[in-house]
Amino acid sequence: MTKDLTKEDLENFQSAYEKTPCADVIARAVQENGVTAASKNFAAKANHDYVFSVEVETGKITNQKKSGRCWLFSTLNTLRQQVAKDLKVKDFEFSQNYDSFYDRLEKANMFYEKMIRLAERDDDDREYLFELEWGDEDGGQFANAATLINKYGLVPKSVMPETFVSENTSELNDVLNLKIKKDALEIRKMKKAGKTEEEMRAFKLEKMKEVYRMLVYAFGKPPVKFDFEYRDDDNQYHIDRNLTPKEFFDKYVHVDFSDYIDLTNAPDHEMYKHYSLSSQDYLFEGEHVTYVNVPIEELKAAVIAQLKGGKAVWFGCDVSKDMDRENGVLDTDLFKKGELFDIDLNLDKAGRLATRVGECSHAMAITGVDLVDDKPVKWKVENSWGEKNGNKGYFIMTDAWFDAYVYQAVVLKQFATDRQKEIAQTKPEPLKPWDSLG
Repeated sequence: MTKDLTKEDLENFQSAYEKTPCADVIARAVQENGVTAASKNFAAKANHDYVFSVEVETGKITNQKKSGRCWLFSTLNTLRQQVAKDLKVKDFEFSQNYDSFYDRLEKANMFYEKMIRLAERDDDDREYLFELEWGDEDGGQFANAATLINKYGLVPKSVMPETFVSENTSELNDVLNLKIKKDALEIRKMKKAGKTEEEMRAFKLEKMKEVYRMLVYAFGKPPVKFDFEYRDDDNQYHIDRNLTPKEFFDKYVHVDFSDYIDLTNAPDHEMYKHYSLSSQDYLFEGEHVTYVNVPIEELKAAVIAQLKGGKAVWFGCDVSKDMDRENGVLDTDLFKKGELFDIDLNLDKAGRLATRVGECSHAMAITGVDLVDDKPVKWKVENSWGEKNGNKGYFIMTDAWFDAYVYQAVVLKQFATDRQKEIAQTKPEPLKPWDSLG
């Protein structure tokens, strides 16, 4: 038997196709409409009513537009509820742009530091190539947002509104990554020339001045002090003068990020273990990216407990799978692609992670759940894609979709079990940068 396909093989393939019932009919439907539309299961709509037995009060939906800042938007969306309630401003919104500025600045600094550390590695070293590919993009984690906020504080959206670039980051990503990767080659040349770490770090600081200038041009200059001026929902006027972003955070946002625990459900990893992913940390001090791996039922129980406590939950998922974006539906029963092709396309969660078919690609906030006999049936999700998607920006997520595609949820420790909190206190097992949880 040869390794290449033969004429006889092709004839057998064609013969098998011709014996498939309604093959030409199905082919015409797929060719004209595409795989997704041809496989759509309209019967699934029966489970998509927007009624939930437990809901957290939320405000107007936010919009990250053409940027990868879902992790930051969802973090700020969970924080703004308490501020909106305290101030009696239902649609209060933090400036995502303000923290985006420092996000990209700190990522550039960490990239340079990694290039200094890896300067002696071979050109084909796996970690060096990984860091080059990662570069300075606008994705992130809850722990990244927590560390940024602790260091730089927060400001209202009115103080540093969005710019064209903050809402459309692809062009900046291209030029910023070209700049820092060009500098990475200079750092390697310096190492080969016998320069010290101190000299390379001095070079880094000169290049960081250029990065800072690029970010000011793109995002605007971040405020050092500002006046917080607003009218509440009763039309009462308020002003708080001369605040720094850190003072604003400390005064108006009553949160201690060390009170949170990041639960994950990664069946390709050992359960009830604590893991760390230092490759996604980009500040040396502060909260670090760690996970406590638990069964999906425990993760859901913690989410439900926090919702009942009146607080939304940050969560990470693989949003592109089995999604109807226009109608705002996440449902494993939405499309029947396996039936369409008469092929078994079922792959469990562990298999999807192991093969990299599955990934944690998007972060949102869970703001409600529908419980029947104390069991979740569907979930209410606050997205950050604007009001034109779903029900004015809110999505329905079926419980089966939660099982299949939700990979992490960040909850307050008071809603975690004693065992989960004990595991979170253990020394985490470090994961490689290319681990499936990355």
